[in-house]
Amino acid sequence: MNGAIFFSGKYGSTEQYANWIGEATGLPVFNIKDSKADPLKYDYLILGSSIVYFKLTIRKWAKANLSKLNGQSKVLFSVSGADPSDKLERWVSKSLPSVLLSQMKHVALGGRLDHSKVGWSVRLMLWIGSLINPDPSASKEERFGFDHVDKDSIEPIVEWIRQFQTVK
Repeated sequence: MNGAIFFSGKYGSTEQYANWIGEATGLPVFNIKDSKADPLKYDYLILGSSIVYFKLTIRKWAKANLSKLNGQSKVLFSVSGADPSDKLERWVSKSLPSVLLSQMKHVALGGRLDHSKVGWSVRLMLWIGSLINPDPSASKEERFGFDHVDKDSIEPIVEWIRQFQTVK
């Protein structure tokens, strides 16, 4: 069985994870904007997406390619500042069709927020959000940024891929 990684990211963390997974497994890595990114060529897919404004950045591509994605085994990894939680699962479920969600495993990975890479309007929204956020730790991260990117966190995805690679 052959597989591939398709990702959509905003500031680089999702691409970093996609490349780490590709290096660990030998799978090709495609940015969804790449014209060669054809999911029909593969038996299983690893989909990676940043979460921006409570939505997956891959959502429009996934909906547009639903017929190509339907029926294939998939893992979705989401990248954000949110810890795995019911709230995060709601964001994911609101971003993708239920038929697609029912066919995939979801793994939440930690992201990075570097204020030097976001525009002033995003920084302003984060600052305002930090003032009303009841969680002091999250409020601080909204104001000053964070880095929760962790290479070791890809291991469950790599293990899942290895299981598929052993199936002939």
